[in-house]
Amino acid sequence: MKLTPAPLHGMWTVQTSARGDERGRFARLFCSEAFATIRPDLRFVQVNHSVTARRGTVRGLHYQTAAHAEAKLIRCLRGRVFDVAVDLRPQSPTFGRWHAVELTDDNDLQVFIPEGCAHGFQALTDDAHLLYQHTAAYAPEAEGGVAHDDPGLAIAWPLPVTVVSERDRALPHLRSLREGTAA
Repeated sequence: MKLTPAPLHGMWTVQTSARGDERGRFARLFCSEAFATIRPDLRFVQVNHSVTARRGTVRGLHYQTAAHAEAKLIRCLRGRVFDVAVDLRPQSPTFGRWHAVELTDDNDLQVFIPEGCAHGFQALTDDAHLLYQHTAAYAPEAEGGVAHDDPGLAIAWPLPVTVVSERDRALPHLRSLREGTAA
């Protein structure tokens, strides 16, 4: 397992090593010893699996606020996704910037996204499956988000955006969050 810093402060790409033979493949997805070098106290408390039916769909950009802020370790189990993190931490040297990693079911990559960053992705294939490990349990009252099409972020989604949920279409731009004018 190799952890490499990403361009956003506190974000990492994680290269795992799958071993295979005629039976199939095996890969270690998490090892506390490997992560101890960047987060000695890292503890996941919730694991989620998302399925996105259609290519071009964008989910996010989501985060949880304050006391419920969460770090995430994300892996693609089936298909391909353009996985995006946006730094929302005002004191961070990379505040307001985004970074994307293509995750696939066979590239053995994961992303670790720290607390204070929004997360979203675009499915590059039909039937894309993601596995999320979270450091905090989901708290509906702490939901937050940023619009995927925020011109201030100018995220370069690789495909035309075909499906976005009603909730995600109503998310505010980062500028309104900074100014405290988000609804």
